[in-house]
This record gives sequence, C-alpha cells and structure tokens, in this order.
Amino acid sequence: MFKYGIPVFAAIVLALASVSVVRSRTLRAGAAPPAAPPASTFSDKVGGVGLVEAASENIAISLPVSGLVTEVSVKAGDSVVKGQRLFTLDSRDLVAELELRRSALTVADAKLARLHSLPRPEDIPPAEAKVQQAREQLADAQVQFRLMDGVKDKRAIREEDLERRRLAVGAAQARLDEAEADLKLLKAGAWVQDIRIAEAEASQARNQIARTEADIERLTVTAPIAGRILQCKVRTGEFAQAGPLAQPLILMGSGGELHVRAQVDEQDAARVTAGAPAVAMPRGDAAHQYRLRFVRFEPYVIPKKNLTGDSSERVDTRVLEVIYALERNAPVYAGQQMDVFIEVQK
Repeated sequence: MFKYGIPVFAAIVLALASVSVVRSRTLRAGAAPPAAPPASTFSDKVGGVGLVEAASENIAISLPVSGLVTEVSVKAGDSVVKGQRLFTLDSRDLVAELELRRSALTVADAKLARLHSLPRPEDIPPAEAKVQQAREQLADAQVQFRLMDGVKDKRAIREEDLERRRLAVGAAQARLDEAEADLKLLKAGAWVQDIRIAEAEASQARNQIARTEADIERLTVTAPIAGRILQCKVRTGEFAQAGPLAQPLILMGSGGELHVRAQVDEQDAARVTAGAPAVAMPRGDAAHQYRLRFVRFEPYVIPKKNLTGDSSERVDTRVLEVIYALERNAPVYAGQQMDVFIEVQK
C-alpha cells in the first residue's frame, strides 16, 4: 500500500494544481476596435500615407541676418496679404548709421554746389583790382626806366641804377601776367576734374545711404505670398537666428485649397496613374471619406520619412510622392495625416 501511496498523492496534487491554474487564468472577451480601420470601395487599389499641406507647400519663414525681435505683428491662424509685415528686428544701430550717411551726403552735396557756383560775383572785383594795380606798377616802372635811359650823358647815372630800373620793369610785367592769369582762372570757375571728384563723392554717399536703408528694410520680415499663418514660434524679446532652422520662426502657406502629399511605396508606383480616382480619410476617422483631385507627381523617388516632423528619422523604403487637391471645406488641418487610397486602373 505504501508502495503506491506516494505516486497517487503526487498525481492528486498535480491534478489540483492544473485545475487551479485553469481557474486563475484571465479570460479575455473579444472586443471591437475603438475605430474602424480605413477601407475604400475600390476593388483594386494602392494605399499610402498622406500629409495635408497648403497648396503653395508650407513656407518656412527665415531671416537674412540674426537679431533681436522687437515686434511680432501676426499670430497663428491670421490671414495675411503679400508684403504684410510679420515681425521686426532691432534696427537702432542701423538707424544711427543712416543719419551719419545722410550727413555725409549733405556735406558732399554742399561741396559740389560750391564748385558749381564758382566764380562768386564778389570775388571778381578784387581780382580785377589786382590786375589794374599791376598795370599801374608796370607803367610806373616803365616811366622810371625811360627817364633814366633817356639821360644823354651816361656819366650822370650809374650803370647799376639803370639795370635795376630795367629789372623792375620785368618784375612789374611778371606781376601783371600773374594777376591776369589769376583773374582768368577765377572767371573760368571750378576745374572739371574737381567737379567730377565731388560728384563721385556725392554718388558714393547716396549709395551708402541706399545700402543702409536696404539693411534696415531687411530687418522687417514680410509675407512672401498672400496666405495664412500656420505656426508662429517667434516672440518679442527673443534672439532670432538666421538661416535654416529645425523649428521655423513662422510657418505659412497659401490660403484656400489644401493639398495632400501622398507617399506610395516604390513597388506600387507603377500601378498609380495620373488622374486615377482617389479618396482620403483622416487618421482615426474612417467614417468620413473625401475625394481627391490629382495635381501632379513629384518626379523624384525619395527615401520614406516617418511623419513625426524629425527629418533625421528614416526607414529603408523609398516612396513616390503624389500630390492631390483636397475638396474644399473639408474639416482637416495642415499637417494632419490621412490614409489615402488610389484606384488602380487596368
């Protein structure tokens, strides 16, 4: 009896343990999914993931130079017209420089005007008086020389005195020539080369003003097209960096019609034809379908990018991008993901 007791006891314990395990196991009842999976009525179709964007494609507004933001004139959701101010950078240093440039232009213009106004009427009479004075001095020197040279008895005068009178006549003639040349030069006005130099200086000053004004104008960022502000990530008082950024300062696109950028696996790309019927459903809302109108193919097959907004996330699949126009008044937003189905036409 003892020989068979232990095996029997072990069998009973094993049976009880099995029953306990079966009873303690959680029974999961079948449950319907919270949302129906996307589907279409096309008998033969190609599926893809789409991203809603503006018809103009999303425009990331950037800056030509870095600077401190002093004013933001728009917010997300605003409609803007082409050329409307979006935000402004600090321009105090350039405004001060502009005033210096304008002062330099004023000086250059005044210098040029002075050269053009030469000779001044009041400068001519003194110059003419100097000419007349030189003539009188020459006449006096000539008289003195003739009187001494006319003495018949040369023993009455010294040869040295006669020679001095002759030299005095020559000096007086030279002074007359100089006075007449100065008068002629004065009446001729400014030298043409001086005028050209002054004109060049004035032109350079104007160009410097234009350059400074352009630098100031660049500090006011305006809308490149008429459209709608999708994102505004810039605030007054922040330092805005120039160049491409991971997070654009302002994201905008054209208003009105929205497009869906559908990504089709390259293995199915040959099955997609231009103009084929297509529908799109918002993620998580398969009950609402929206018809799509073919716009164009992006003619370059690219590596697939996970739609998380991070450009560094990639997978080993290449996709063909197909652009469709979404029917108007569809309750979707730019940046929203959609499930796209394209009918395969045989």
